[in-house]
Amino acid sequence: MYKRVLLKLSGEALKDESAMQILNVDCVKRMASMMKELHDKGVEIAVVIGAGNIWRGKLADDIGIERAPADYMGMLGTVINAVAMSSALKEIGVRSVVFSALPEIDTVTTTYTPEKAMDAMAHGYIVFLAGGTGRPFFTTDTAATLRALETKCEAIFMGKNGVEGVYDKDPTKYPDAKFFSNITFQEIIDKKLQIMDLSAVELIKEQDVEVRIFSMSDPQNFIKVAMGETLGTTVKKGE
Repeated sequence: MYKRVLLKLSGEALKDESAMQILNVDCVKRMASMMKELHDKGVEIAVVIGAGNIWRGKLADDIGIERAPADYMGMLGTVINAVAMSSALKEIGVRSVVFSALPEIDTVTTTYTPEKAMDAMAHGYIVFLAGGTGRPFFTTDTAATLRALETKCEAIFMGKNGVEGVYDKDPTKYPDAKFFSNITFQEIIDKKLQIMDLSAVELIKEQDVEVRIFSMSDPQNFIKVAMGETLGTTVKKGE
C-alpha cells in the first residue's frame, strides 16, 4: 500500500452538464467519500485538481485573452475547485487545508510551501495544492508532478475523464488503439503519447515516483489502485 500519494483530478469530470453548473454535487460528494475512505486506510493525501469545468484555454483564444492572464484565470479556477472539495470533506468530518501558490488570496487559502504541506499531511490533514505553480505557461500536469516531488509522494494517481489508461492513440477515435498496462516515462516521450504533458514527463522521468493512470468515472478506482490492484496503466522510470 502507498503511504503518501498525490491525487490528480480532472476538473472537467466534476462538471454538471445537465444543470449547466461548474460542479456536480453528487460527484463532489462521491470524491470526498473516496478521499475519506483512502485517508481512513492510513494513506497521506495531497490533491491537485484541474479547472476544466470552469476555464478552458480554447475559450481564452476565442476571446482574445493573452496566455499569461488566461493561465492565471485557470489557476483561480483550481482554487475554486479545491475550496469546494475541502468544504465537502469538512461536511463528513475530515480535516483538510487548501494551500495555494498564489499568496495574494490568503484570505481563503494558506500560502504553499512543501514543508507546511508535508507537516499538514503528517498531522492527518488532506491537503489541496491549488493555484498551479503560481506562474503562467505551466500545465496542471506539470504542477502536480512538481508538487508530488516536493512533498515526497510515492505516486501520482492520475484520474482521467473518458479513458482507462495509456494508449498508443486516442481510443475514442481509433477502435484498434493499443493499451499499455505498463510503460516507462521515456517510452511516453519517444512515442509522443499525449496522456501527460511532456514537460511533466521530462520532470519526473528519472525519479522513483510512479504515475498510475486510470479512469476516474468510478471514484473507487482510487481505492483499488492504492490497495495494489493492477488497474489502468503504471508508468515508471526505465532501467
